[in-house]
Amino acid sequence: MSRIDPLSIALSGIANTNRNLAVLSQNIANANTQGYIHESHQQTAADANGLPFGVRSGITVRDLDTAVQTQLLLQNAATGQDSTRANALARIGQVQGKPGAGVDITTLLGQLRDSFSTLLTDPSSSPQQQSVLDQADRLTTQLHLTTDSITQERQTAQDRAVADIGALNTGLAHIGALSRQIIQLRAVGGSTANLENQRDSAAQDASKLLALKFMPQPNGDIAVLTDNGLQLPTDGSAGLTISATTLGSASFYPGGGAPAVTLHGQDVTVSLNSGSIGAALALRDTTLPTYQGTLDEFAQTLATRFSSQGLTLFTDPQGTVPSPAPTGPRQAPYVGFAGTITVNPAVRAQPSLVRDGTQSIPAGSGPTAFTPNPSGGPAGFTTMITRVISYALSGSIAPSVAQPAPSLSAMGPTGLLVSPIAAPAALADFATALLASQAADATDASNTATASSDTQKALQQSLSQSSGVNMDTELAQMVQLQNAYAANARVITTMQSLWAQLLQTVQ
Repeated sequence: MSRIDPLSIALSGIANTNRNLAVLSQNIANANTQGYIHESHQQTAADANGLPFGVRSGITVRDLDTAVQTQLLLQNAATGQDSTRANALARIGQVQGKPGAGVDITTLLGQLRDSFSTLLTDPSSSPQQQSVLDQADRLTTQLHLTTDSITQERQTAQDRAVADIGALNTGLAHIGALSRQIIQLRAVGGSTANLENQRDSAAQDASKLLALKFMPQPNGDIAVLTDNGLQLPTDGSAGLTISATTLGSASFYPGGGAPAVTLHGQDVTVSLNSGSIGAALALRDTTLPTYQGTLDEFAQTLATRFSSQGLTLFTDPQGTVPSPAPTGPRQAPYVGFAGTITVNPAVRAQPSLVRDGTQSIPAGSGPTAFTPNPSGGPAGFTTMITRVISYALSGSIAPSVAQPAPSLSAMGPTGLLVSPIAAPAALADFATALLASQAADATDASNTATASSDTQKALQQSLSQSSGVNMDTELAQMVQLQNAYAANARVITTMQSLWAQLLQTVQ
């Protein structure tokens, strides 16, 4: 005949309370451990032949708010993307300078105009002629510095993509190794809570590099997918790959020296548009080449407008003003020109040419006709200087004839880049619009990065509150466990007393 065994029930209660106390101690000890998730001890009522038989202790599990965790993982990618973009644009902005700050191309272009205006008062003045060249040098130097900054940031983005993809592959392999341990432990009924915490920490790091989805599997494994469905290997096999290389102004993706990112041999570059990896690729392939294309267009427009009036003041190092390609990508002949533009060596060797002009301009070509001041001509020759001030630096190529607008579409070595700014007529307006657009980009990127970081911190706090250790709750639980332990002990003491009384009665 079956009977209830109160002693066994009480003993199982004490053993279960000990297990709960061990888990509680673990929680308290790790209350300030980064990434630790609150753990609890599973327990179920035990029975034998339908009769109560105490409590059955189970494994330790985590009390994880998976909804908040999923939001945080995605926000990590957004924050990584936004901060990478903001930092790159801020560094370029520091080199470009703000309009009116003295080193920006708008200010330098104004100073060049002022030097021509001063020369107009005394065209024969050698110091004033040299001053024009000095101001022209300052302008080309700033164009070089800005180009160098853009080129450096593109290289930094390329290097960042290589490093981050390597880190992602390492992180995925670590996640896979932890998953295999979890699978083995689950198969024998062991607790995997600590291993899951380690895996979640690795997932948090990986999610900053690329927006990832972590799909739990019934056996304890997880599948890792990008936000657009690419499954990434976690078994340590080759995952995403990208070659290290040095980029130049004419480098481009695809097929132009900027390497693709591949997965199992397939080009997946355009699919990687999130996290710090996505930001690095966008900077490398779109944002910074567009900046360079706009700057090259400014440099080519600057050189062309001076030359069209009869003064070839700005050229490449060989003394040539590059022209758009008649077929194919129009900027192909002068990609990176802003980094090589210089004061014409012929003018540098003979500064008086800024007064006299360098070549004739025939009638009917847009500008009015012009003949340079011949050798031994009037020392007070002002025609060239007036043409520069009235036309080369204005929105008109001749009286009542508008300047040809700069082409800010079909830019870059592939002809696929488009500047977001309108095409201003005057060079000063072009320079102002260029700087204002890129400054707005940097400000917007900075504000977005700040907001993104704030959201990330809020989600981290929310996850900590919902899934972390609350000391007040743990101490209250400790009191409950103390009471449970004392109650079960009291049952055992009572049983011992009853048995003692029974033995005395029998004796």
